[in-house]
Amino acid sequence: MNAGTLSRQDLKTWAVNRYYYQRSIPLKDAAILSNCPDREVRRRWIQRILDHDGREGSEGGIEAWLRLCHAVGATRDEVESEELVVPGVRFAVDAYLSLARTRPWIEAVASSLTELFAPTLMAKRISAFEDHYKWVDEEGLAYFRGRVSLAKADADYALPLVLERAGSREQQDACVAALRTKCEILWAQLDAIDLACTGA
Repeated sequence: MNAGTLSRQDLKTWAVNRYYYQRSIPLKDAAILSNCPDREVRRRWIQRILDHDGREGSEGGIEAWLRLCHAVGATRDEVESEELVVPGVRFAVDAYLSLARTRPWIEAVASSLTELFAPTLMAKRISAFEDHYKWVDEEGLAYFRGRVSLAKADADYALPLVLERAGSREQQDACVAALRTKCEILWAQLDAIDLACTGA
């Protein structure tokens, strides 16, 4: 993507499949909330759900992602039906939801720390789209632009929280393992999407 070698169909396949992950993020965050006994943490964490789901008078990240999908050639019906989601993506994302629902809340928080890398990644992605995919209209890039600051704010809260609450070596190891699992889940998604694009 960053090298500009994807076709229009490749971008559509990526965006439509990635939607399944995007629409699952608030479900993941709701699972963390349901497992967290700390009211102050819940009061902060709930903002993530609002950031993705939106609220009256303010669209959220999911709606912005749907605009990206439209900008790369997918209809809303195609995306929301999830008929084009490949099995590997569905399996990986569902595994992430299972982690958030079944593991201790601080481990699920740790798994979200992939967002530490998101601001740099989003900035590169915006540049790549502007350089190589000029046919994607500006409105389609709104999700990436919004996540540069939101991901930084999320990580700035989550990392100190994990460092503070994972006090024992056992908890720390479990948090590292959760983050590693999340990275593997993201990798599995990309592999499945690549296979859908190349047929290799």
